[in-house]
Amino acid sequence: MALDARISIRHPTLGICGLSCRLCPRFQSTAASRCGGCKTASRLGAACSIQTCALKKQNVEFCGDCSVSESCRKWADHREAGRKHDSFISYQKLEDNIALIKQHGVSVWEQLQRKKERLLRKLLAEYNEGRSGSYLCLAVTLLELGDLEAAMAEEKKSRPAQSDLKNRSKAIHTILDRMANKRHLVLALRK
Repeated sequence: MALDARISIRHPTLGICGLSCRLCPRFQSTAASRCGGCKTASRLGAACSIQTCALKKQNVEFCGDCSVSESCRKWADHREAGRKHDSFISYQKLEDNIALIKQHGVSVWEQLQRKKERLLRKLLAEYNEGRSGSYLCLAVTLLELGDLEAAMAEEKKSRPAQSDLKNRSKAIHTILDRMANKRHLVLALRK
């Protein structure tokens, strides 16, 4: 699918449906299969009805900008499915993202996502033993910035002098799981 010339992609890391590309494990990957977001050339050929509708039929880059978004059955069904299930990325904050964008605008939402992405990159650099990437992306998606910063500070404060990556990873998992539990969140994808 080619982009309509009338569409100017201003927010490439805002998913068409309202997800954050910045916090997605596939966006953070360094592998050849890395995804640059649903509005990039590599993803435009994907069989996604939301993408086709927004970009090709409605000429918008975010469903919330569409003139029929409030009555759109396709977006409503997508959001409803996201309340119960995840794919490779968590949909648990989709409604919060949409509400924040509607209330404060995309720029405020993007500022928050950039801050979260910086913290995510620190977590990945310091705690990803090779198997925690998706988990850390999920934690940053679901938890508040303050919780994440507190978790890193707690782990560093309690870290033994001789701590390897595997033990640091295990420790941060324990702390993040405890914080998520306090907020009634589960750091796992809902299948």
